[in-house]
Parts: sequence; structure tokens; C-alpha cells
Amino acid sequence: MLSDILAWLYPWTKTLHILAVISWMAGLFYLPRLFVHHAEKGIENIHSDEMLKTMELKLLRLIMNPAMIATWIFGLMLALTPGIVDWSAIWPYTKLAGILGLTWFHHWLGRRRKEFAAGTNTVSGRTYRMMNEVPTLLLVIIVISIVVRPF
Repeated sequence: MLSDILAWLYPWTKTLHILAVISWMAGLFYLPRLFVHHAEKGIENIHSDEMLKTMELKLLRLIMNPAMIATWIFGLMLALTPGIVDWSAIWPYTKLAGILGLTWFHHWLGRRRKEFAAGTNTVSGRTYRMMNEVPTLLLVIIVISIVVRPF
């Protein structure tokens, strides 16, 4: 039965979920910082521009995308494990809102990377600095939802 398998895998699923979240969050924090440098300094030097484009692409494709997918897969497995989530409480929904926000931000960053690659970025370094706070705020919501479960 699926519920028995999920219960048996629970410690491994939770471990892999935490590792995936850490990897994803690292990328969500770092990519906007690369964009700040790219927007402010990268266009001045063709070598810096190309180096930043390569770093941004590899970070997104090789680390962030797989980590986001793994986070979702293992998170859904945890949510489907019997007895783990109290669906009558509000905290699973505040957590889900935070996760959807992080996923939106991830895709927003992906669109900005494509603009840098095409040489059409119009977003300022200052805006990227401000947007770099988005994953922090969403992370706070998610962690409070999980640990404190105030709702």
C-alpha cells in the first residue's frame, strides 16, 4: 500500500527534502546577487558579461532547477505521508503560499536570466537588491508555519 511505503520512507524523504530545500534556497539567494553585479558591472566588460552569463546559466540549470524539482517531489511525498500534515489547520496552507511564492520567484529569475543572455535586461541593480529579500521573507513564513504551527 502506498501509505505504508511513504511511512517507511519518511526519514529518507524528510532528509532528501531538507537537502533539496537548502540547495534551492542557496541558489535563490545567490542568483539575484549575480544579477546585481551583472546589471551594474557586467556590461562594462565583455569578459565579465560572458562569465556572469555562464555562472547564471549553470547555477539555474545545474543547481536550482533540479533542487526545486526535488524539493517539490519530496515535499509532496511528505504531504502524502499519513499523519504528517493536519489538513484542518491553517499552517499547511500558509506554507504552501510561501512555496508557491518561492516557485514564482524562481521562474521570475529564470526570465531575467534569459534577458541577460539576450542582452535585453532593463532591471536595475537596485531592484535586484530589493528582490533578493523576497526569498528571505518567504522562508520566514515557511519556517514559522512548519516549526511554530501557530495556526
